[in-house]
Amino acid sequence: MIKSKHYYIRKAHRYLGVLLGLQFLLWTISGLYFSWTNIDEIHGDLQHKHPPQLSALSSFVSPTLVLNALPEKADSIRQITVINILQQPFYSIQYFSGNTIKMVLADAQTGKIRPAINKEEAVKIANESFVGLPYVKSVAYITTVGKHDEYREKPLPAWKIIFNHESNTNVYVAALTGKVETFRNSKWRTFDLLWMFHTMDYNGRDNINNWILRAFSVFGIITVISGFALFFVSSKRFRKKKTIE
Repeated sequence: MIKSKHYYIRKAHRYLGVLLGLQFLLWTISGLYFSWTNIDEIHGDLQHKHPPQLSALSSFVSPTLVLNALPEKADSIRQITVINILQQPFYSIQYFSGNTIKMVLADAQTGKIRPAINKEEAVKIANESFVGLPYVKSVAYITTVGKHDEYREKPLPAWKIIFNHESNTNVYVAALTGKVETFRNSKWRTFDLLWMFHTMDYNGRDNINNWILRAFSVFGIITVISGFALFFVSSKRFRKKKTIE
């Protein structure tokens, strides 16, 4: 018995629909969350308080003084920034020594290079950046992170300050720069999980050029086209025209 085109199109559409249906549902759910959630809440902006600016009357030494005192020879300078650490001005210097990027902090008023941010300083910096007077639940020093960690592609080592707050916010302070790198709360974690389903990057979450996403996008187009084809070959007008011929 010879199968009709209608049969093969319907069968292809059915199996493609089963294969892609769950992923389409995840794309829709994640898209709804992205569009209906306040991005400022996801970024932790409602808890993030920026400290007062440094006084313009502050006296600074020349960065050259600091560069001459670097612990390792600088082949080239990547960045020199004046930052505020607990209301004191510091130079945050990033430089290349060989093929390695080095980072140091130096007192901008004396030029003296200082050690990395310690635990007590990290807690003070995190508290200063947080709205209100939240209770610090625990503190952790992190030197490595996984591909699915909430603190990824950020400077290491870092201090993780966990606050006992309704938003379940963690504040990350980079030990070598003294900078509050990011806020991570419950809504961000939900966003991040749904982002993984949306991009289909189950390895690292942020690569939108992965082959799984590309394949499902192509299959999705084929499914839509097969649906249109099924509609036309199933229509009475098409069958009537075929019967006349």
